[in-house]
Amino acid sequence: MKSLHMGRLLLLSLFTLIYSAIYAQDGSISGQVLDETNQPVAFASVTIKGGTRGASADENGKFKILVPNGTYTVVVNAVGFLQNTQNVTVKGNDAAVHFALKRATTDLTEAVVIGYGTAKKKDLTGSVTAISSKDFQKGAISTPDQLISGRVAGVQISPDGGAPGGASTIRIRGGSSLNASNDPLFVIDGVPVDNPKKSDGTSSISGSPNPLSLINPNDIESINVLKDASATAIYGNRASNGVIIITTKKGKKGGPLRINFNTVNSVAVKVKNLDVLTADQFTKVVKDQAAIQNKPYAVDSLGKANTNWQNEIYHPAFTTDNNLSFSGGVKNLPYRLSLGYLHQDGILKTGHLERGSAALNLSPTFFDNHLRVDLNLKGVINGNRFANTGAVGDAIRMDPTKPVTVANSPYGGYYEWQDGGVPNTQSTRNPVADLYLKNDKATVYRSIGNLQLDYKFHFLPDLRANLNLGYDISNSDGLVRDAPNWAAVYTAGGKYHEYEQHTRNKLLDFYLNYTKDLKKIKSRIDVMAGYSYQDFLRGAPGFWTTSITKNNAGNPPTYTKPDSTQHTLVSFYGRLNYTYNNKYLLTATIRRDGSSRFSPDTRWGNFPSIALAWRISEEDFLKSSKTISNLKLRLGYGITGQQDITASDYPYLSSYSISTGTARYLLGDSAYYTYRGAPYDKNIKWETTTTSNIGLDFGLFKDRISGSLDVYYKKTNNLISDIPVAAGANLSNHVLTNVGNIENKGVEFVVNAIPVTNKDFQWNMGFNFTYNESKITKLSTVDDPSSPGVIVGGISGGTGNKIQIHSVGYAPFTFWVYKQVYDQTGKPIEGVYADVNQKGSGDLFYHYKSPAPKYMLGFNSQFSYKDWNLSFVLRSNIGNYVYNNVKSNRAAYSVVIDANKYLGNTIPDVLFTGFNNTQFYSDYYVENASFLRMDNLQVGYNFGKIGKNVNLRLSAIAQNLFVITKYTGIDPEIYSGIDNNIYPKTRIFSLGASVDF
Repeated sequence: MKSLHMGRLLLLSLFTLIYSAIYAQDGSISGQVLDETNQPVAFASVTIKGGTRGASADENGKFKILVPNGTYTVVVNAVGFLQNTQNVTVKGNDAAVHFALKRATTDLTEAVVIGYGTAKKKDLTGSVTAISSKDFQKGAISTPDQLISGRVAGVQISPDGGAPGGASTIRIRGGSSLNASNDPLFVIDGVPVDNPKKSDGTSSISGSPNPLSLINPNDIESINVLKDASATAIYGNRASNGVIIITTKKGKKGGPLRINFNTVNSVAVKVKNLDVLTADQFTKVVKDQAAIQNKPYAVDSLGKANTNWQNEIYHPAFTTDNNLSFSGGVKNLPYRLSLGYLHQDGILKTGHLERGSAALNLSPTFFDNHLRVDLNLKGVINGNRFANTGAVGDAIRMDPTKPVTVANSPYGGYYEWQDGGVPNTQSTRNPVADLYLKNDKATVYRSIGNLQLDYKFHFLPDLRANLNLGYDISNSDGLVRDAPNWAAVYTAGGKYHEYEQHTRNKLLDFYLNYTKDLKKIKSRIDVMAGYSYQDFLRGAPGFWTTSITKNNAGNPPTYTKPDSTQHTLVSFYGRLNYTYNNKYLLTATIRRDGSSRFSPDTRWGNFPSIALAWRISEEDFLKSSKTISNLKLRLGYGITGQQDITASDYPYLSSYSISTGTARYLLGDSAYYTYRGAPYDKNIKWETTTTSNIGLDFGLFKDRISGSLDVYYKKTNNLISDIPVAAGANLSNHVLTNVGNIENKGVEFVVNAIPVTNKDFQWNMGFNFTYNESKITKLSTVDDPSSPGVIVGGISGGTGNKIQIHSVGYAPFTFWVYKQVYDQTGKPIEGVYADVNQKGSGDLFYHYKSPAPKYMLGFNSQFSYKDWNLSFVLRSNIGNYVYNNVKSNRAAYSVVIDANKYLGNTIPDVLFTGFNNTQFYSDYYVENASFLRMDNLQVGYNFGKIGKNVNLRLSAIAQNLFVITKYTGIDPEIYSGIDNNIYPKTRIFSLGASVDF
């Protein structure tokens, strides 16, 4: 028994020793990554040198790596910080280690993506603004441009309305053209994409309200804005309006698998209704006007309902945006895969956007890191139902005494004005019927991708070859079905329209890059030369635009298949960056571009630029300063081009179209259709924009305060303009040609500060200011004092009325109106206008105000206290004016009782003016639309670790929280300057959650 007991004891001791030995192999390295102020550094990469083990710090900078016993070298890397390394010994237990990372001075060592490569911030000579994902706007964001609204000086982003996935008008330092595109060039992972808008303002991809909505914002890592010619000239042929470079997220080399799921769920509501007469007010006005106008039948036409038509067409709209990503690195293969799903309802009933997206990035290296490969693939499916925006105007005009529905109505149960038992074709349609009896759907497939090979030669490591092959393809199909019982098409028995569009953009870029540090002469050179080919195709075999229109009244369908269209860009380019003594910098760029849109005689353009920079803070007299930590002076000059004539790919070729209708040529007793020539200029050529820029970058008190000041002047010559031609010179009275000049000058100021930073609390703030003034300096080849300019800016009401003008000495789209005369009480006198020009000829038009703001301001601030954070973005435009076309078209008693025997609502302003008839040209309707808008307010809380490997963060966001303005319409921010029943912007409340595994 004793021997058995001893045996058991020995066996137990043996198991204990084995267990202890095994346990001794299971240790870990854990700790926290902090910065110099003891603030956590989120998502830092923590790796074991020489091995495959590693971890990614959570949002609190905490990490843990399981390892066996041993001594390890632990390396920590984080963007914007200097690398830190520590040796750690593990002996059967947790080894705790903490890292205090030193921030790279104002992130000056951080790489910024520029044209064909990257540059360190400290080496930039041009005007470039880089916005990373941590500084993006938050909330219900469906398009990339919304991420940086209000964050970049000199950049105006004005939403065109509140439709799901709707487009914005984007301008960098004002517009540089009149009839060519004014949109910036977008480059997505090295692939320049086609313009988001056509010349008429519609989407360049059929079936999509905005081609940029086909890019998932959640996949974007950074957005860099190139503003002056020294920064943009490397893209010469399309850079006159600036360049926006979008870089998507990638995996990290050697990083562990990281899974992230985030969701944002939102409710959007209308901000307010446009003021119209209530049913009681309307009834009184109709009775009064029926007596005054001797139209007693109008009183009998009144109904008994009390309908708020705007409430009937709008509703709270729900949005859900969900994204799942997998990222990490397997040896030399960093990877990231993301999947996204967005469903966004519009506040205008029946409208919605549905988007499914996927993105894959692989960034392997080969041959001892000499060959770097970047593969980017992005695909998206957009399903759109477009609400009939005609309902917006009809809801304002519709008689409020009429019900939405009536019994036994042949028009889908909806009330409609009738004339002789059929719909009154001149009357206002029922706005609810507009929405539910018209079905406009489209599906769009788009894919953007590229393969980039960057090879560093073994025999000469300073020389790199870079090949970039890219594509951008889209396929669209849509169906618009008007129900047979919809009053708008009732007599035609309904209608349907089908369409398809296929597009293709292919890219080849190749360049050689040589960099060398010449330490003996304190110099560094960086030389690059390359070739680019890009082709855009619509309508080739297999890629077409076609449509079918048919009604149900027995008429045969009509088919339309436009001719194919294609244009090609070929370029040769080079750039030299030279640095002397880390203080004096030179950048010189040249690009030679050829565009198929111009004839062989005018096809090629040369676009050079030069920039100088002086890092004053590196001079001996400032190097040891405790106040000035960074000071750099920049000077830049360059020429860029413009060939983006979105109306035509062949403006230099003659074209003929067959006459239609009664336009026939009489020969004897017979009339014949003939072919008529379209106007063209065989010598049409590039617009050219010359830009000068002087800038100062500064940092104070170890960059607790930093910013920049830029002053610029740019002038565009040989404007591509649509101008009138002499009578008899052509069968058309307009031609697209090169004539005129336009100039922009302005100032940009940016300051960022960290007023408070300590272990528990940090406060960051930023402010940007922009002043921009545009002016036309030439508009014709021959001075004609009798010509006021080119009249533009069509409005609703009347036939062919226009309210704006391009004139020499004035801003583009200046309002062209009559000066209203007022009585002693401040009331406008109907039909009485001042003779501003004092010509006595009855020509009362004069130039008055501009839609473009003179000043733009942005203010943002972020607060963090322990696990809480609060941020907001404010944005303001000052000096912008809007023509209130809704008011000018409806605020008159004449619109209440129509000659076609139906009633229409009016605007309460008529009760003040007493206008009997519309006064379209009165400057009374040009209103100051300056505003201050709170774009974004966010509150978040980081729960940290939940369980072993899960991190949770929750946030609440409000967008478009308030607008302060004197403008009397729905919204003051209308880029065109003409407010005409625009889809209203929404106020959005969101809850978001982000989970990291």
